[in-house]
Amino acid sequence: MQVRMWAGSTRLWLRRSSAGLCLSLLFLLGWTRAILADPEMDAHVRAIVTENIAPETTTGHPGGVAAAVYVVGHIQFFNFGLADEAERRPVTSDTLFNVASVRKVFEATLVALGVLRGELRLDDPVNKYVTELHGGYISRVTIGQLVTHTSGLLLPTDHPPWPSASYSLAEFVDTLNAWTPHASEEPGKQRIYTHAGYVLLQLALERRYGVPIGQLVESRILTPLGMHSTLIPERGRDNRAIVPPELLQKTVQGYSDRGTPIGSPGNQQGYFDFPGTGQMFSSARDLVTFMAACIDGNVADPQLREALRMTQREAFHIDKEFGQAMAWENVDLGDLDIVDKPGGLNNASAYVGLVPARKIGLLLLANRGEFSHEIGRYHILPALARQ
Repeated sequence: MQVRMWAGSTRLWLRRSSAGLCLSLLFLLGWTRAILADPEMDAHVRAIVTENIAPETTTGHPGGVAAAVYVVGHIQFFNFGLADEAERRPVTSDTLFNVASVRKVFEATLVALGVLRGELRLDDPVNKYVTELHGGYISRVTIGQLVTHTSGLLLPTDHPPWPSASYSLAEFVDTLNAWTPHASEEPGKQRIYTHAGYVLLQLALERRYGVPIGQLVESRILTPLGMHSTLIPERGRDNRAIVPPELLQKTVQGYSDRGTPIGSPGNQQGYFDFPGTGQMFSSARDLVTFMAACIDGNVADPQLREALRMTQREAFHIDKEFGQAMAWENVDLGDLDIVDKPGGLNNASAYVGLVPARKIGLLLLANRGEFSHEIGRYHILPALARQ
Protein backbone atom coordinates (compact mmCIF):
# COMPACT_ATOMS: atom_id res chain seq x y z
CA MET A 1 0.00 0.00 0.00
CA GLN A 2 1.29 3.44 -0.87
CA VAL A 3 0.44 6.49 1.17
CA ARG A 4 1.20 9.94 -0.11
CA MET A 5 0.04 13.26 1.17
CA TRP A 6 0.11 16.91 0.39
CA ALA A 7 -1.59 19.98 1.72
CA GLY A 8 -3.88 22.22 -0.24
CA SER A 9 -3.02 25.88 -0.53
CA THR A 10 -4.09 28.22 2.25
CA ARG A 11 -5.13 31.80 1.65
CA LEU A 12 -5.31 34.30 4.45
CA TRP A 13 -6.05 38.00 4.33
CA LEU A 14 -3.42 39.77 6.43
CA ARG A 15 -3.96 43.05 8.20
CA ARG A 16 -1.84 45.95 7.07
CA SER A 17 -0.63 46.86 10.54
CA SER A 18 2.55 45.21 11.78
CA ALA A 19 0.73 43.79 14.80
CA GLY A 20 -1.98 42.36 12.63
CA LEU A 21 0.62 40.91 10.28
CA CYS A 22 2.42 39.13 13.13
CA LEU A 23 -0.80 37.70 14.52
CA SER A 24 -1.90 36.54 11.10
CA LEU A 25 1.43 34.89 10.39
CA LEU A 26 1.35 33.10 13.74
CA PHE A 27 -2.16 31.85 12.99
CA LEU A 28 -1.13 30.71 9.53
CA LEU A 29 1.93 28.85 10.81
CA GLY A 30 -0.01 27.17 13.58
CA TRP A 31 -2.89 26.15 11.33
CA THR A 32 -0.55 24.83 8.62
CA ARG A 33 1.47 22.88 11.18
CA ALA A 34 -1.73 21.33 12.49
CA ILE A 35 -2.62 20.22 8.96
CA LEU A 36 0.82 18.98 7.94
CA ALA A 37 2.16 17.49 11.15
CA ASP A 38 -0.52 15.38 12.75
CA PRO A 39 0.73 11.81 12.56
CA GLU A 40 -1.98 10.68 14.94
CA MET A 41 -4.67 11.97 12.59
CA ASP A 42 -2.93 10.44 9.58
CA ALA A 43 -2.72 7.10 11.34
CA HIS A 44 -6.38 7.26 12.30
CA VAL A 45 -7.44 7.98 8.71
CA ARG A 46 -5.18 5.18 7.49
CA ALA A 47 -6.73 2.77 9.97
CA ILE A 48 -10.30 3.65 8.90
CA VAL A 49 -9.56 3.23 5.20
CA THR A 50 -7.51 0.07 5.63
CA GLU A 51 -10.08 -1.56 7.91
CA ASN A 52 -12.78 -1.08 5.29
CA ILE A 53 -10.90 -1.58 2.02
CA ALA A 54 -8.14 -4.11 2.69
CA PRO A 55 -10.55 -7.04 3.27
CA GLU A 56 -12.06 -6.32 -0.17
CA THR A 57 -8.69 -6.56 -1.96
CA THR A 58 -7.22 -9.83 -0.71
CA THR A 59 -6.08 -12.66 -2.99
CA GLY A 60 -9.66 -13.89 -3.04
CA HIS A 61 -10.89 -10.62 -4.56
CA PRO A 62 -10.04 -9.51 -8.10
CA GLY A 63 -8.33 -6.26 -9.01
CA GLY A 64 -7.65 -3.43 -6.63
CA VAL A 65 -8.71 -0.05 -5.28
CA ALA A 66 -7.18 3.42 -5.43
CA ALA A 67 -8.49 5.59 -2.59
CA ALA A 68 -7.97 9.19 -1.52
CA VAL A 69 -9.13 11.02 1.59
CA TYR A 70 -9.38 14.79 1.91
CA VAL A 71 -9.60 16.34 5.38
CA VAL A 72 -9.52 20.14 5.65
CA GLY A 73 -6.90 20.71 2.97
CA HIS A 74 -4.88 17.56 3.69
CA ILE A 75 -4.89 14.63 1.26
CA GLN A 76 -3.78 11.04 1.77
CA PHE A 77 -3.62 8.38 -0.94
CA PHE A 78 -4.07 4.65 -0.34
CA ASN A 79 -3.60 1.89 -2.90
CA PHE A 80 -4.63 -1.74 -2.65
CA GLY A 81 -4.37 -4.73 -4.96
CA LEU A 82 -3.58 -5.05 -8.63
CA ALA A 83 -4.37 -3.02 -11.72
CA ASP A 84 -3.73 -6.12 -13.83
CA GLU A 85 -3.65 -9.61 -12.31
CA ALA A 86 -1.86 -11.22 -15.28
CA GLU A 87 0.93 -8.65 -15.27
CA ARG A 88 0.98 -8.38 -11.46
CA ARG A 89 0.87 -4.63 -11.96
CA PRO A 90 -0.03 -2.85 -8.70
CA VAL A 91 -2.57 -0.07 -8.36
CA THR A 92 -1.00 3.36 -7.85
CA SER A 93 -2.41 6.84 -7.41
CA ASP A 94 -1.62 7.48 -11.09
CA THR A 95 -3.34 4.35 -12.43
CA LEU A 96 -6.18 5.19 -14.82
CA PHE A 97 -9.63 3.80 -14.00
CA ASN A 98 -12.95 3.86 -15.82
CA VAL A 99 -15.02 6.13 -13.54
CA ALA A 100 -18.39 5.08 -15.03
CA SER A 101 -21.26 7.37 -14.00
CA VAL A 102 -19.04 9.67 -11.97
CA ARG A 103 -18.65 11.31 -15.38
CA LYS A 104 -22.14 12.74 -14.86
CA VAL A 105 -20.97 15.27 -12.24
CA PHE A 106 -18.74 16.84 -14.89
CA GLU A 107 -21.64 17.26 -17.31
CA ALA A 108 -23.73 18.66 -14.47
CA THR A 109 -20.93 21.16 -13.82
CA LEU A 110 -21.03 22.20 -17.48
CA VAL A 111 -24.75 22.85 -17.15
CA ALA A 112 -24.33 24.88 -13.96
CA LEU A 113 -21.49 26.88 -15.51
CA GLY A 114 -23.59 27.58 -18.60
CA VAL A 115 -26.45 28.83 -16.43
CA LEU A 116 -24.17 31.12 -14.42
CA ARG A 117 -22.65 32.54 -17.61
CA GLY A 118 -26.06 33.16 -19.15
CA GLU A 119 -25.45 30.69 -21.97
CA LEU A 120 -28.41 28.43 -21.24
CA ARG A 121 -31.27 28.05 -18.77
CA LEU A 122 -32.44 25.14 -16.68
CA ASP A 123 -35.97 25.59 -18.01
CA ASP A 124 -34.84 25.49 -21.64
CA PRO A 125 -36.62 22.62 -23.41
CA VAL A 126 -34.05 20.12 -24.62
CA ASN A 127 -35.40 20.37 -28.18
CA LYS A 128 -34.21 23.98 -28.23
CA TYR A 129 -30.79 22.44 -28.83
CA VAL A 130 -31.56 18.95 -30.14
CA THR A 131 -34.01 20.23 -32.72
CA GLU A 132 -34.88 16.80 -34.17
CA LEU A 133 -36.93 16.09 -31.03
CA HIS A 134 -40.63 16.71 -31.57
CA GLY A 135 -42.44 13.90 -29.72
CA GLY A 136 -45.27 14.78 -27.38
CA TYR A 137 -43.47 13.83 -24.17
CA ILE A 138 -39.86 14.66 -25.02
CA SER A 139 -40.87 18.14 -26.20
CA ARG A 140 -41.79 18.97 -22.59
CA VAL A 141 -38.51 17.81 -21.05
CA THR A 142 -36.07 20.53 -19.95
CA ILE A 143 -32.32 20.75 -19.38
CA GLY A 144 -32.92 21.10 -15.63
CA GLN A 145 -34.99 17.92 -15.54
CA LEU A 146 -32.33 15.94 -17.41
CA VAL A 147 -29.52 17.06 -15.11
CA THR A 148 -31.54 16.18 -11.97
CA HIS A 149 -32.93 12.84 -13.22
CA THR A 150 -36.49 14.17 -13.01
CA SER A 151 -37.36 13.99 -16.72
CA GLY A 152 -39.25 10.72 -16.29
CA LEU A 153 -37.32 9.11 -19.16
CA LEU A 154 -36.50 5.42 -18.73
CA LEU A 155 -35.23 3.44 -21.70
CA PRO A 156 -34.34 -0.28 -21.79
CA THR A 157 -30.67 0.74 -21.55
CA ASP A 158 -31.32 2.17 -18.08
CA HIS A 159 -32.17 -0.99 -16.14
CA PRO A 160 -31.89 -4.80 -16.24
CA PRO A 161 -32.50 -7.07 -18.01
CA TRP A 162 -29.88 -5.32 -20.11
CA PRO A 163 -30.67 -5.30 -23.84
CA SER A 164 -28.29 -6.56 -26.49
CA ALA A 165 -29.14 -3.87 -29.04
CA SER A 166 -27.55 -0.42 -29.21
CA TYR A 167 -28.63 2.91 -30.67
CA SER A 168 -27.25 4.96 -33.50
CA LEU A 169 -27.90 8.67 -33.13
CA ALA A 170 -30.86 8.49 -35.53
CA GLU A 171 -32.31 5.50 -33.67
CA PHE A 172 -31.89 7.27 -30.34
CA VAL A 173 -33.76 10.34 -31.59
CA ASP A 174 -36.53 8.19 -33.06
CA THR A 175 -36.88 6.31 -29.76
CA LEU A 176 -37.14 9.54 -27.79
CA ASN A 177 -39.72 10.96 -30.18
CA ALA A 178 -41.87 7.85 -29.82
CA TRP A 179 -41.36 7.49 -26.06
CA THR A 180 -44.37 7.55 -23.73
CA PRO A 181 -44.34 7.16 -19.93
CA HIS A 182 -44.61 3.72 -18.43
CA ALA A 183 -47.05 4.78 -15.71
CA SER A 184 -48.07 8.31 -14.80
CA GLU A 185 -44.64 9.97 -15.09
CA GLU A 186 -44.57 13.66 -15.87
CA PRO A 187 -41.54 15.86 -16.59
CA GLY A 188 -40.18 17.23 -13.31
CA LYS A 189 -42.57 15.28 -11.05
CA GLN A 190 -40.43 12.30 -10.00
CA ARG A 191 -36.85 11.14 -9.71
CA ILE A 192 -35.95 8.27 -12.04
CA TYR A 193 -32.25 7.62 -12.56
CA THR A 194 -31.58 7.50 -16.30
CA HIS A 195 -28.37 7.01 -18.27
CA ALA A 196 -30.22 7.83 -21.49
CA GLY A 197 -31.18 11.21 -20.03
CA TYR A 198 -27.52 12.10 -19.61
CA VAL A 199 -26.68 10.95 -23.14
CA LEU A 200 -29.37 13.35 -24.29
CA LEU A 201 -27.91 16.04 -22.03
CA GLN A 202 -24.52 15.46 -23.64
CA LEU A 203 -26.07 16.00 -27.08
CA ALA A 204 -27.74 19.21 -25.94
CA LEU A 205 -24.45 20.57 -24.59
CA GLU A 206 -22.59 19.68 -27.77
CA ARG A 207 -25.27 21.34 -29.90
CA ARG A 208 -25.34 24.46 -27.72
CA TYR A 209 -21.59 25.02 -27.90
CA GLY A 210 -20.72 23.32 -31.20
CA VAL A 211 -17.91 21.42 -29.47
CA PRO A 212 -17.53 17.69 -28.64
CA ILE A 213 -18.24 16.82 -25.02
CA GLY A 214 -14.66 15.77 -24.31
CA GLN A 215 -13.33 19.15 -25.41
CA LEU A 216 -16.01 20.96 -23.42
CA VAL A 217 -15.09 19.13 -20.22
CA GLU A 218 -11.39 19.69 -20.85
CA SER A 219 -11.54 23.40 -21.64
CA ARG A 220 -14.13 24.40 -19.05
CA ILE A 221 -13.28 22.14 -16.10
CA LEU A 222 -10.13 20.03 -16.41
CA THR A 223 -7.72 22.71 -17.64
CA PRO A 224 -8.86 25.40 -15.15
CA LEU A 225 -8.47 22.88 -12.30
CA GLY A 226 -5.09 21.61 -13.50
CA MET A 227 -6.32 18.07 -14.17
CA HIS A 228 -4.10 16.45 -16.80
CA SER A 229 -4.91 12.74 -16.50
CA THR A 230 -8.67 12.83 -16.99
CA LEU A 231 -10.24 12.34 -20.40
CA ILE A 232 -13.32 11.15 -22.30
CA PRO A 233 -11.75 9.18 -25.16
CA GLU A 234 -13.56 7.89 -28.19
CA ARG A 235 -14.34 4.18 -28.36
CA GLY A 236 -12.60 2.00 -30.94
CA ARG A 237 -14.11 -0.93 -32.78
CA ASP A 238 -12.79 -3.31 -30.13
CA ASN A 239 -14.54 -1.21 -27.43
CA ARG A 240 -11.16 -0.02 -26.22
CA ALA A 241 -10.59 3.65 -25.50
CA ILE A 242 -8.57 5.41 -28.19
CA VAL A 243 -5.74 6.87 -26.11
CA PRO A 244 -1.97 7.28 -26.53
CA PRO A 245 0.06 4.13 -25.73
CA GLU A 246 1.63 5.71 -22.64
CA LEU A 247 -1.84 6.27 -21.14
CA LEU A 248 -3.03 2.81 -22.10
CA GLN A 249 -0.12 1.36 -20.13
CA LYS A 250 -1.47 3.09 -17.01
CA THR A 251 -5.02 1.81 -17.50
CA VAL A 252 -6.48 -1.01 -15.42
CA GLN A 253 -7.75 -4.38 -16.55
CA GLY A 254 -11.39 -4.66 -15.51
CA TYR A 255 -12.86 -7.69 -13.74
CA SER A 256 -16.28 -9.00 -12.86
CA ASP A 257 -17.14 -9.37 -9.17
CA ARG A 258 -16.17 -13.05 -9.55
CA GLY A 259 -12.74 -12.29 -10.97
CA THR A 260 -13.34 -12.84 -14.67
CA PRO A 261 -11.47 -10.36 -16.91
CA ILE A 262 -13.95 -8.29 -18.92
CA GLY A 263 -12.63 -6.60 -22.03
CA SER A 264 -9.05 -5.37 -22.19
CA PRO A 265 -7.35 -2.44 -20.46
CA GLY A 266 -9.17 0.69 -21.58
CA ASN A 267 -12.44 -1.16 -22.11
CA GLN A 268 -15.41 1.13 -22.73
CA GLN A 269 -19.01 0.03 -22.75
CA GLY A 270 -22.24 1.57 -23.86
CA TYR A 271 -25.47 1.23 -25.78
CA PHE A 272 -24.94 4.32 -27.90
CA ASP A 273 -22.99 4.14 -31.15
CA PHE A 274 -22.10 7.76 -31.67
CA PRO A 275 -19.19 9.97 -30.54
CA GLY A 276 -18.77 11.07 -26.94
CA THR A 277 -20.84 8.30 -25.37
CA GLY A 278 -17.98 6.27 -23.91
CA GLN A 279 -16.80 6.50 -20.32
CA MET A 280 -14.38 8.90 -18.65
CA PHE A 281 -10.99 7.73 -17.38
CA SER A 282 -9.11 9.31 -14.50
CA SER A 283 -6.60 8.62 -11.75
CA ALA A 284 -7.01 9.05 -8.01
CA ARG A 285 -4.38 11.80 -8.04
CA ASP A 286 -6.25 13.74 -10.73
CA LEU A 287 -9.80 13.14 -9.55
CA VAL A 288 -9.02 14.17 -5.98
CA THR A 289 -8.26 17.64 -7.37
CA PHE A 290 -11.85 17.89 -8.55
CA MET A 291 -13.11 16.52 -5.22
CA ALA A 292 -11.09 19.06 -3.26
CA ALA A 293 -12.39 21.92 -5.44
CA CYS A 294 -15.96 20.77 -4.77
CA ILE A 295 -15.32 20.86 -1.03
CA ASP A 296 -13.16 23.91 -0.39
CA GLY A 297 -13.97 26.07 -3.42
CA ASN A 298 -10.28 26.81 -3.99
CA VAL A 299 -10.87 27.66 -7.64
CA ALA A 300 -9.54 30.75 -9.41
CA ASP A 301 -12.61 31.20 -11.64
CA PRO A 302 -15.47 32.43 -9.40
CA GLN A 303 -18.12 31.12 -11.81
CA LEU A 304 -16.59 27.63 -11.85
CA ARG A 305 -16.37 27.77 -8.06
CA GLU A 306 -20.06 28.59 -7.80
CA ALA A 307 -20.96 25.99 -10.45
CA LEU A 308 -19.34 23.27 -8.34
CA ARG A 309 -21.40 24.39 -5.35
CA MET A 310 -24.56 24.72 -7.40
CA THR A 311 -24.43 21.12 -8.57
CA GLN A 312 -24.45 19.85 -4.96
CA ARG A 313 -27.68 21.57 -3.86
CA GLU A 314 -30.76 19.39 -3.53
CA ALA A 315 -33.19 19.98 -6.40
CA PHE A 316 -35.67 17.18 -5.77
CA HIS A 317 -36.56 15.68 -2.39
CA ILE A 318 -36.97 11.91 -2.61
CA ASP A 319 -37.57 10.80 0.98
CA LYS A 320 -36.32 11.26 4.54
CA GLU A 321 -32.82 10.06 3.68
CA PHE A 322 -32.29 10.93 0.02
CA GLY A 323 -32.46 13.95 -2.23
CA GLN A 324 -31.34 14.52 -5.81
CA ALA A 325 -29.05 17.35 -6.85
CA MET A 326 -27.49 17.97 -10.27
CA ALA A 327 -25.98 14.47 -10.75
CA TRP A 328 -24.95 14.36 -7.09
CA GLU A 329 -27.12 12.60 -4.51
CA ASN A 330 -27.88 14.13 -1.10
CA VAL A 331 -27.84 11.70 1.81
CA ASP A 332 -29.13 12.64 5.27
CA LEU A 333 -27.76 10.30 7.94
CA GLY A 334 -29.36 12.26 10.78
CA ASP A 335 -26.23 13.80 12.26
CA LEU A 336 -24.36 13.92 8.96
CA ASP A 337 -25.15 15.30 5.51
CA ILE A 338 -23.32 13.63 2.63
CA VAL A 339 -23.19 14.62 -1.03
CA ASP A 340 -22.03 11.74 -3.19
CA LYS A 341 -21.99 10.05 -6.57
CA PRO A 342 -21.48 6.33 -7.11
CA GLY A 343 -20.83 4.80 -10.50
CA GLY A 344 -20.43 1.30 -11.78
CA LEU A 345 -20.20 -1.10 -14.70
CA ASN A 346 -19.75 -4.85 -14.74
CA ASN A 347 -15.97 -4.31 -14.66
CA ALA A 348 -15.54 -0.97 -12.88
CA SER A 349 -16.77 0.86 -9.80
CA ALA A 350 -16.25 4.42 -8.59
CA TYR A 351 -17.38 6.58 -5.69
CA VAL A 352 -16.91 10.22 -4.74
CA GLY A 353 -18.36 11.29 -1.39
CA LEU A 354 -18.29 14.72 0.23
CA VAL A 355 -19.11 16.00 3.70
CA PRO A 356 -19.01 19.72 2.86
CA ALA A 357 -19.78 20.96 6.38
CA ARG A 358 -16.72 19.11 7.75
CA LYS A 359 -14.54 19.66 4.63
CA ILE A 360 -14.08 15.91 4.24
CA GLY A 361 -14.03 13.91 1.02
CA LEU A 362 -13.53 10.30 -0.04
CA LEU A 363 -12.62 8.87 -3.45
CA LEU A 364 -12.74 5.17 -4.32
CA LEU A 365 -11.81 3.74 -7.73
CA ALA A 366 -12.01 -0.02 -8.29
CA ASN A 367 -11.36 -2.15 -11.37
CA ARG A 368 -14.10 -4.64 -10.67
CA GLY A 369 -17.86 -4.62 -10.89
CA GLU A 370 -20.17 -4.56 -7.89
CA PHE A 371 -17.67 -2.96 -5.52
CA SER A 372 -20.08 -1.53 -2.97
CA HIS A 373 -20.26 2.24 -2.72
CA GLU A 374 -22.02 1.73 0.61
CA ILE A 375 -18.60 1.09 2.16
CA GLY A 376 -17.84 4.74 1.50
CA ARG A 377 -21.28 6.20 2.19
CA TYR A 378 -22.18 4.37 5.40
CA HIS A 379 -18.83 3.35 6.86
CA ILE A 380 -15.73 5.32 5.85
CA LEU A 381 -17.21 8.83 5.54
CA PRO A 382 -19.17 8.65 8.83
CA ALA A 383 -16.10 7.29 10.63
CA LEU A 384 -13.97 10.14 9.25
CA ALA A 385 -16.53 12.79 10.07
CA ARG A 386 -17.24 11.56 13.59
CA GLN A 387 -13.64 11.09 14.70
